[in-house]
Amino acid sequence: MPKNLKYDYVEITDFAAEGKCIYKSNEGVVFVEGNVAPGDIVDLQVVKTKKKLKEAIVTKIHSRSALRVDPYCDHFGVCGGCKWQHIAYEHQLRFKRQQVVDHFERIGHIKNVAINPIIGAPATEYYRNKLEFTFSNWRWLTKEQMESGESFTKTALGFHVPKRFDKIFTVDHCHLQADPSNAIRNSLHRFGEASGIPYYDVRFNVGVLRNVIIRTANSGDVMVIVQFGENNEEAVEATMQYLLQNHPEITSLNYIINLKGNDSYQDQEVIHYAGTTTIRETMEHLTFLVGPKSFYQTNSEQAYNLFKVAREYAGLTGNELVYDLYTGTGTIANFVASQARKVIGVEYVEAAVQDARINSDINGITNTAFFAGDMRAVMNEDFLAKHGRPDVIITDPPRAGMDVPVTETILKAAPDKIVYVSCNTATQARDLALMADDYEVTRVQPVDMFPNTHHVENVALLVRKQA
Repeated sequence: MPKNLKYDYVEITDFAAEGKCIYKSNEGVVFVEGNVAPGDIVDLQVVKTKKKLKEAIVTKIHSRSALRVDPYCDHFGVCGGCKWQHIAYEHQLRFKRQQVVDHFERIGHIKNVAINPIIGAPATEYYRNKLEFTFSNWRWLTKEQMESGESFTKTALGFHVPKRFDKIFTVDHCHLQADPSNAIRNSLHRFGEASGIPYYDVRFNVGVLRNVIIRTANSGDVMVIVQFGENNEEAVEATMQYLLQNHPEITSLNYIINLKGNDSYQDQEVIHYAGTTTIRETMEHLTFLVGPKSFYQTNSEQAYNLFKVAREYAGLTGNELVYDLYTGTGTIANFVASQARKVIGVEYVEAAVQDARINSDINGITNTAFFAGDMRAVMNEDFLAKHGRPDVIITDPPRAGMDVPVTETILKAAPDKIVYVSCNTATQARDLALMADDYEVTRVQPVDMFPNTHHVENVALLVRKQA
């Protein structure tokens, strides 16, 4: 790459994958990250090149795009959570739908199906029901903060700086999760600083206050889980007592002693300290109990719209046997059960399957059954012979999608319909291509679960071709 390769006074052309934008130069496509929008006139500095693809950063903005709006968050530009705050929401939705179109055409080679207008989120702020915040003994400061002349405490409670595992900036107000999330986090930070309990040092894996998870349910329930990096009984008790006495809005209070090198806690013991062991999410006439390790869609309101699409596409009459793959805690399975003869949920994580069974029990649902194990191993010929071949399969895999063996397992089950719910339309399109000989994609519905980000959910209906 030539040194100091620059592009001066050029127009950003369009959006690209992963929330980036592009400038189409004579030498090839230049991918641009950061606070930029199609229509901006900018100067670019290339920082990486590979064949005809280059990556660049903006060094100067000469004029701003008509797509722009003023970001509402004081942490915009530092935090990586809502990178599209500066893009008007209607244009975010336009690109997200186009992203589905591009992936289906280029990866899935699917060009003969109409893709519906995207279902926008009712709320573009305060829509998440779960956030994780990290303690740090060495606060990251912005350039403006360092040049302000003000003095700042060394400790932080907030988010990681993008691409920097060891840099944490203090969050004053987060627009992703409704109160009492901000109040609890800021209060806990004040307590931590006043008490002198050591904050965690992620570089050397030492310190006591490590991480806090806050879950807020649409029922009004609030769960807090504090992770401690050392088994310091005095500090743990002081912290939990502080939260218990000062935040009666917390309905489920828990903690974890995590001595590992990372913050993941699915393999850790969650110690229940006070209140209930779960919180309650509601959807139509159903109640779902959510535990500290339970997966539940992080946008409760928009999850309802997503699941309604999946249920509509399934076209249930009450006579169908439905298989719900990657069922998790059985949210979709229980949501569609009243319109099916029986629903069988399959999930890799045993604890999630136990939650799914509980969620059926508390809602009086008797026509569900849940099984734990690898999809390929569970759904063998003996399983199909015992439980029946499905009329409909609903599948909602993780971002990696379904690999070849799982798609082959589905093809052997030969349901009349497949409803594929995806959080990654690239891997969804790849999987649809693997099933194209046997199934036709007939309906596609994008759903925006995460406003102000590039992420998009998508539901596709596949109908088995006649022999």
